[in-house]
Formats: sequence, C-alpha cells, structure tokens
Amino acid sequence: MKIDIQKTGLNAARLERIGAHLDAYVESGKLPNYDVAVLRRGRLAYRRLAGLANVETGAALKEDTIFRIYSMTKPITSVALMQLFEQGRFQLDEPVARFLPEWKAGHQVWTGSHGDAFSTTPAQRPISFRDLLSHTSGLTYGAGLAELGVPPESPVDQVYIERKIGSDLTLDLDGLVERLADVPLRYQPGERWMYSIATDVCGALVQRISGMPFDAYLKAHIFDPLGMVDTDFFVPADKAHRLAANYIKTPSRAMFPIEFPLKADYLKPPALLGGGGGLVGTMADYIRFADCLRAGGALGGARIIGSRTLELMGANHLKDGKTLNEMAIGLFSEATTVGAGFGLGLASTIDPVAAGSLASGDRYWGGAASTYFWFDPDDDLTVVFMTQLMPSSSYDIRRQLKNLVYGAIED
Repeated sequence: MKIDIQKTGLNAARLERIGAHLDAYVESGKLPNYDVAVLRRGRLAYRRLAGLANVETGAALKEDTIFRIYSMTKPITSVALMQLFEQGRFQLDEPVARFLPEWKAGHQVWTGSHGDAFSTTPAQRPISFRDLLSHTSGLTYGAGLAELGVPPESPVDQVYIERKIGSDLTLDLDGLVERLADVPLRYQPGERWMYSIATDVCGALVQRISGMPFDAYLKAHIFDPLGMVDTDFFVPADKAHRLAANYIKTPSRAMFPIEFPLKADYLKPPALLGGGGGLVGTMADYIRFADCLRAGGALGGARIIGSRTLELMGANHLKDGKTLNEMAIGLFSEATTVGAGFGLGLASTIDPVAAGSLASGDRYWGGAASTYFWFDPDDDLTVVFMTQLMPSSSYDIRRQLKNLVYGAIED
C-alpha cells in the first residue's frame, strides 16, 4: 500500500511524532526494531520502520520482514471459529464437549490447597464456546508462562507444568485436548477471567467442526481470501532469511538474543498448530486482516465474516458487564485491565476515563514479542505495530502509541 493521507482526517505533522518517539527506543538500544502502520478510512496514512531485523548480523529490517506474532494469532483463530458460528454449527452457550468427547465426563474445579494436596469440586456447568472465546473457561496457561519466567499462580498451574501442557510441542491439537481432559479448572466457568490456553482449544474446535486440518482451514477461509501470503505456522526455507531475530529483556541486558532466524523453531511445520500463539507473518499481511475487521469483515471484495458477527465479538462478554480489572486473576495478560472489557477473542476500552485512554471504540490485542494491533470502527482507524522483544510488558509502548495516533485525528 502507498501512503495516501488525503481525506483521512489525520494531521501529517502529528503522525510524524510517532516515528520520533519510537526511534528513541531503537537508538537507546531498548528495541531491536519496529514497523508501524496507521490506516484511516482504508487508506494508509503513515508507515515507518527502523532498526535491524538481526542486531548481531546487522541485517536491516525490511517491509517484508517476517515476525513472530504470538498471541496476535488469537483474533485470527477466534474469527475462524466464529465463521463456523455463522454457519449454525454451534451456539455460544453450548458445551464444547459436544465436539470434544474427551471432555464429556466434565471437569473438576480447584477450591483450595492443603499441604501437597488440593481439593476440588465438580464444575457447576460445562465449559461453553463463549467461555473459551472470552478466557472465562477456568483454563490457565501454566507451563507456557513458566517458560517465560512467570511463576505459577496456583497449584493448578503446577499441574500444567508437570504435564507439560503448553510446553510439550510434540503434542498435536487432539493430544492437547486429551491432556486437558482431567486437569482441574482454576475457577468455575464464567465466573472469572484468566489469560489461558483456551484459544488453542478453539483451534482444535475449528479442526473438529470443519473437518479440515486447522492450518488448511485458516489458509482457505482467511489467508487466501485476504491475500495474506506470508502468514503460517512455519517459515518455508525460501523465506527463512526474512525471519527477524527474537530478543528478551533481562535484568542485565535490554536485548538478549534468544532465537536467530536460521536456527529458529519456526523453520519446519510444528506438531501443535497453536491457535493461541503459533503464527508468523508480515506487517502487510496483518494490515489486511486488521483492516478487514475495521471494515466490517470484508476487504478487496472478499468477505471473511459478517459485520454483525464482528459487533458481537467486540462487545463485552464478561459477567454482568464487568471490566477485566474486576474479573481478572493471574499475573499475565496482553492488555491493561483497567477500564477494559473482553469479548470473543478481542479486548476493548469500555471506560476510557478509568483507562486513561483517548480510545473508546477500539478492539485490540497483542503478542508476547511486544507486537500490537487495534481497529476502531467508530473512528475508522486501524493500527499495527511490529517488533521482536519479549516480554511485552517491557515498556508501555502500546498505550503511548494510542495517544500518539488518536492525538493526530483532526475531525
């Protein structure tokens, strides 16, 4: 896309402040790179990229650099599952055990610990599709977060760690569902919110309901229609040189390299097609997905989901209309919780005053390597931010970026 700021209602000089702000992160050695794009009314109003795709080799960041998008996979998986909802294949409050017979016996719920043992009680109701899509199922992230240095929040997380749920990449989606069948839930379904492996289970549901391998389904129903040519669960050999290195912020180093492109885990098809965080892709690809959502589910003549379905996904589905701050437990999320609601795979600002935010109609999510996106149907706005630094809580870039973008709106 070429930059065309005309008729966007955005101030060009104010947009330039974005680059100046983000350049300081790169120049100070806090970020290896960044690629940011701002669209309004479907027009690319601003794009800037800076830094190195591989600091050690000096390889420059390019427009076709491939990034690990981690949890920005989740909205894609959620859209895939809601495509099947539109076809009448399930209802939101229907038990997912209809398609996951491994779960028909029901789950136990953790109620407390007594020394090395802990007590449970039967779940008051089965886990529903709504529960999984809104992270209110009672599942946790367990072993996956432990690998990022996040300590177990409860004995339930310890069970995940012992059973390598979220860290055993030899499992496929069926194996993941089976391994979760008798693990206690952290809380009663629907009663709290906790970032979890639930969206990986959503990927398994897409596979079971559609009868297609999950990756093949995404390609046929989202990637190909939108022209997302570089988004997949692995990077083929002829594109490996385009994959950025990945870094982590440690107490002693602002950027410690943890995964180099030509030695990355993403260079061969994985056993686990992780709907919660397994995809890689380019800025160009994710712009098309995000702006499709902004436009109500259709882009370039291809409709991937209905506008009313997107409205439902963006609504706050938390119990009694509560905010994440009121519902969330645990130590990790890809969103700030104050003034935020959560829908079906997407967070939203529902109280901008409490959130201290200039946004009020945004739908958003991010990834573990500090990537981020949002679309705002009210302001006709789409923003995508890419980099490769873990954890995503290293700096408050996401909220800063929102202030910079909304501050450039003139109408």
